[in-house]
Amino acid sequence: MEHTPSRSVRSAQDLRPQSFVGVVVKTAMKDTATVRVDRYVKNAKYKKYFVRSKKYLAHDPGNTVKVGDTVTIVATRPISKLKHFAIDPAKTVSGNGGEN
Repeated sequence: MEHTPSRSVRSAQDLRPQSFVGVVVKTAMKDTATVRVDRYVKNAKYKKYFVRSKKYLAHDPGNTVKVGDTVTIVATRPISKLKHFAIDPAKTVSGNGGEN
C-alpha cells in the first residue's frame, strides 16, 4: 500500500495571505480607509464581461493614503468587526487626488 500525502499539507504559496488591489474611496475614519476592489465577471448566457465591486475596510495607521490612491490590501488578523485587511505601504501608488 502506497502512502499518499494528506490534503492538510500545504505549500508555502497556499499559506500566503489573501491580497487585493483597489482604489481608496473614503478616508473619513481614524486609521481606516475604505477600498473598492473591482473584478470582472462573465455572464454565462450572453458571454459579456461586466464589473462587480466590493468595498473593504482596511487598516491605515497614520492615515497615509488619500482618496483616489491605488493600494494593495493584505488579509490580517481581525482588527475590528468589519476590518480584516491592512494597507501594504510598499505597494501604494498615488492617484489623481479625488475629493476630500
